[in-house]
Amino acid sequence: MCFIVGVKIYAFIDSQNLNLAIRGAGWRLDFRKFYVYLSEKYKIDKAFLFIGYYQGNEGLYKNLQQMGYILIFKPTLQDRDGCIIKGNCDAELVLHCMIEYKNFDKAIVVSGDGDFYCLVEYLEKNNKLLKIGIPNKYKYSSLFMPFAKYFFFINYFRYFLEYKKERH
Repeated sequence: MCFIVGVKIYAFIDSQNLNLAIRGAGWRLDFRKFYVYLSEKYKIDKAFLFIGYYQGNEGLYKNLQQMGYILIFKPTLQDRDGCIIKGNCDAELVLHCMIEYKNFDKAIVVSGDGDFYCLVEYLEKNNKLLKIGIPNKYKYSSLFMPFAKYFFFINYFRYFLEYKKERH
């Protein structure tokens, strides 16, 4: 893949879809390695990670920010039993992509969620879509099929991106 110097590339990452799809495939993603992968392979300038905010996870959020991610939070709610109800970040991802639209030349959208069809279609029509990172080749929305030439499947890189506990 050839990159032109001066082209600004932003990644917009649906963390819940990424995390759940990878876990559904039987492994855990190392977010540090994933950031390095995006930086080295696609020369990203910024990586926006859309994530539900849950009090008590401040250490995780700090670590993700130290890795280089720009976190965009969505408040989460709890049900009566104290279980977290997911903090769906789809609207935030689309909104922030449009807020940043004039600041980037190309975008990478990381999600297999068909709710992003309109965003992907708009980016493609305006020559701003670089790639779609599909977390799991075996489980993603068929709405994305017209954009298959933009796909990269994250589960193909399990060997490099899998979280492995360090041994002491």
